[in-house]
Amino acid sequence: QDNRISVWSFGDLGNVGLGGDYQGEPQLLCDIRHNGDVMDMQFLDQERIVVASSTGTVTVFRHHQSNHTLSANHRWDKAHYHVDQDTSCGGAACTGVICNKPEIVTVGEDGRINLFRADQKDAVRTIDNADSSTLHAVTFLRTTEILTVNSIGQLKIWDFRQQKNEPSQIFSLTGGRVPLHCVDRHPNQQYIVATGGQDGMLSIWDIRQGTVPVSLLNAHEAEMWEVHFHPSNPDHLFTCSEDGSLWHWDTSTDVSEKPSFLHQGGRSTTYVPHSTINQSVVSAWLSNDPTKDRMEITNLVPNQTLSVNSLDVLGPCLVYGTDAEAIYVNRQLFA
Repeated sequence: QDNRISVWSFGDLGNVGLGGDYQGEPQLLCDIRHNGDVMDMQFLDQERIVVASSTGTVTVFRHHQSNHTLSANHRWDKAHYHVDQDTSCGGAACTGVICNKPEIVTVGEDGRINLFRADQKDAVRTIDNADSSTLHAVTFLRTTEILTVNSIGQLKIWDFRQQKNEPSQIFSLTGGRVPLHCVDRHPNQQYIVATGGQDGMLSIWDIRQGTVPVSLLNAHEAEMWEVHFHPSNPDHLFTCSEDGSLWHWDTSTDVSEKPSFLHQGGRSTTYVPHSTINQSVVSAWLSNDPTKDRMEITNLVPNQTLSVNSLDVLGPCLVYGTDAEAIYVNRQLFA
């Protein structure tokens, strides 16, 4: 009923205990009321945070670091809407936001794509009927191109240099129209893309070839809510799910000698093909020769029962939020 945007401080790395736990309580630096459910949020720069609302509004909040306060810096009212922007109840949820300063791209339940600039009042570009179904997530492919995923199992590429409001490429899951909820692209090899959806499967796509995923990997027992390549170590991938699990996928080494930790996840061990070490690291995600070696998968929250809704990863730190109304920070990912 009463939603807020909050900025927390987890102190410095010097206070980490033996178990990797932060010694001392996280500090709430500041918070501010937010109208509607917070559907997605992302930092635009060091001070500004872009927030997507279930009301269809997109707000830029500024974190004033000198006195630790938050203020609404800019707002696009009803950037997403079902009927028209003027009706009081016409807002459609803004489901995803991605920033590449100064540009901000939003997608929504109305199948609309908006391109905003942080300092401009009106949208730079709007693709009104980009999709007939809900767009669940968006990410940048390159500076002028974005990727979206929708509720009928499609991955689409949009090129803002083109005037026509059509995707430049469409990729589809084979078989049933399983909604896709999340998407991330490999930070170094932009043609490698990972998506996750309602059936909990992890799909890896090579957008240079074909229109179907190069591999479908059994993962979670329920919806996958988020997928992230590690930004500086992309042979590590992280996924989280409604089933309460958060998986760390590691293709970095030959794990044939290592014990499998997979049984705790309740599924039989999944062996995923992996390239030989002297090939580029990336071919680990694209290889289809199962005789080489395997991927190691570890459930980082083995006893969790409530949904893990969101995650982010940077350096040795993983942060995730759950339906237990708790935020967890793991500072020793690669210990």
